[in-house]
Amino acid sequence: MTLVETLLVFAAIPLAIYGVVALLTLREKFAKAPRYRPGQEWAHEPVWWTANPAGLGPAHAAASHHAPETGADLPRTAKGGARGGW
Repeated sequence: MTLVETLLVFAAIPLAIYGVVALLTLREKFAKAPRYRPGQEWAHEPVWWTANPAGLGPAHAAASHHAPETGADLPRTAKGGARGGW
């Protein structure tokens, strides 16, 4: 076995395997769209979300579907759990 064959078997092949694995792990990073970073200009329409649809006004409150306000309307089928009052 020559010196070139030895270097190919013990150096080049393992380095090639490490290189393929490295490219496979980095391909998602290069394929994704650029992310928003704080301080950059925001080029999209604003999307508003609220936890209180009734607080938006009469036009939005009529169209929203939300859970009952009190626990009295809920069926008592659960065992245990956290409960509290505000």
